[in-house]
Amino acid sequence: MWQIPISVILIDLVLGFGGILSLRVLRRFFYDLKEKNRIIARRHRGERTPTLIIGAGRLGASLVKEIVGRRDAALEIRGFIDDDVRKVGGSVGGIKVLGTTKDLPRLVDDLQVKEAIIAIEQAQGIDIRNILDICSLLPVRTQILPSLDEIATGRVSISRIRDVDIEDILGREQVELDDENLHQFLSEKSVVVTGAGGSIGSELVRQITNYEPSRIILVERSEFFLFQIARELTAHMPNVECVPLIADVCDEARMREIFAQYSPDVVFHAAAHKHVPLMESNAVEAIKNNVFGTRLVGSLAGEFGADSFVLISTDKAVNPTSIMGASKRAAEIVVQDLDQKYDTHFIAVRFGNVLGSAGSVVPIFREQIRNGEAVTVTHPEMTRYFMTIPEASQLVLQAAVLGRGGEIFVLDMGEPVKILDLAEDMIRLSGLIPYEDIEIVFTGTRQGEKLFEELEMSGENLVKTRHPKIFIGKIVRYSHQQVGQLVDDLQSAVLASSEVQIRRVFAAYLPDSNVLQLDEPIVAKAVPSDEPFFTQPTKLGLAEK
Repeated sequence: MWQIPISVILIDLVLGFGGILSLRVLRRFFYDLKEKNRIIARRHRGERTPTLIIGAGRLGASLVKEIVGRRDAALEIRGFIDDDVRKVGGSVGGIKVLGTTKDLPRLVDDLQVKEAIIAIEQAQGIDIRNILDICSLLPVRTQILPSLDEIATGRVSISRIRDVDIEDILGREQVELDDENLHQFLSEKSVVVTGAGGSIGSELVRQITNYEPSRIILVERSEFFLFQIARELTAHMPNVECVPLIADVCDEARMREIFAQYSPDVVFHAAAHKHVPLMESNAVEAIKNNVFGTRLVGSLAGEFGADSFVLISTDKAVNPTSIMGASKRAAEIVVQDLDQKYDTHFIAVRFGNVLGSAGSVVPIFREQIRNGEAVTVTHPEMTRYFMTIPEASQLVLQAAVLGRGGEIFVLDMGEPVKILDLAEDMIRLSGLIPYEDIEIVFTGTRQGEKLFEELEMSGENLVKTRHPKIFIGKIVRYSHQQVGQLVDDLQSAVLASSEVQIRRVFAAYLPDSNVLQLDEPIVAKAVPSDEPFFTQPTKLGLAEK
């Protein structure tokens, strides 16, 4: 029998492997040679942009590594800038740290820098604003690289460099979550999110899926928004069962069918009408959705044995001057009352405006600037609290874990922001000059609007929780009889389709509200009981006492 010598097999293996390797090496050699010639040509044409990187930390180092590894990069890194004086004079990735932000004017002039990239890990809004203030006086384009935590792939990419946006200036420090307790709270649970297609609802859905629930039920009455969030979940979280359901939270038969079929463990109620001026002219619909919708979903959560029910409330419920704010305050009262009736833990979470949400000023200003129109501001002294949608959603989840039933949680909103300053910043970030390139016009406050928002009512005390950004409002409760009478009176006003009657009910039951602007006085029918927050409310109304 013929036999092939082992030496022949080994020689054949070496030659075959060497041939394949040689082909790949030659291919890479010619590719690099071509790229080198192209880079030399680009340099001769002056296409590479002299750039400084602001931030000589982990993020800046990763960016340099990415740029060095790409032959087609149009950036020429001239050096680093960092306010840590211990780093000045050193080098990162072979690039020298030339100075601090105070040295920017000199370095831009000496090195002929045309672009500055902010690459600071977890940069605070005030830090970014200070850098922008310096760069605005210099002939440089300022861009920013999101933090490593924001880059889902975990790899810094040149394509992630973008212009500085208003969210960067208003951004705050990263929220630290109690992941262990959140996993216990949500893992392997059936979770319902109402208003799942909205700004807050959709972000809640994204955050919840990180904790591996067994099923997430998306309740939304807008077909388009429901399709969008369901499609996103199916693409990025295939291991989580997603159940998209078109439903109106005011439709008792449909909502009962959903709770009976899926028996949710946790309910996040984000469905609500939130636009202040619109609700002033649609008071009846505001009550239907914000009060009766909340009462229906909350009652079903208790009836079908859910562990927790979380109402997404608003700072406009504090001393309300609008129908929207008063309706959300009534929803809080209803939720506290339901907590006494069922074993389910009912809580409410208050926070202010979120950046980029539907109907907020940021997308409106952005559209006006893009169209070259005058930016409209209601009043030069108007202020608002702002937080990002992810931050608000994360704190809502954390508050849900802390809740034991009956609490109204108040989120730390930071410092209020003047809407006029916000408009001016957005114009500057677009490369334009306020009052020259883009006018700012004051239109006057609209009905129901406040000049400033409040986070606590008069007489309230905020109690700290174990999370530094979450507080409990020690808010006196209404008796069960008072809540029942409030709901009945609102029901009568809705059946009569009477906006005036709705305003009268709120003026009577919410002593701190100012939603009624009529000449005749209103006699209060009920006021909150004077019992401490953490005690069980009495069954007798104030008059009976």
